[in-house]
Amino acid sequence: MTSEVDETPGMTEALGYEQARDELIEVVRRLEAGGTTLEESLALWERGEELAKVCRRWLDGARARLDAALAEETSDGADAE
Repeated sequence: MTSEVDETPGMTEALGYEQARDELIEVVRRLEAGGTTLEESLALWERGEELAKVCRRWLDGARARLDAALAEETSDGADAE
């Protein structure tokens, strides 16, 4: 089997959010289309799980940065009074 499914988890960690999201969309499309063997479907599902984790980490990190910026903005406003 040759596809993005064969990538190692270490390579997954290096993906940016958009790359992981786009690949996850492709994995879901392939699973929904059917026509794959059980083994291929399991490999796709596992790859999708890894990609979803990467996306979640990026989104969690973005949320933390936004929360920190908002907290800093709030504390700066309180100090000015």
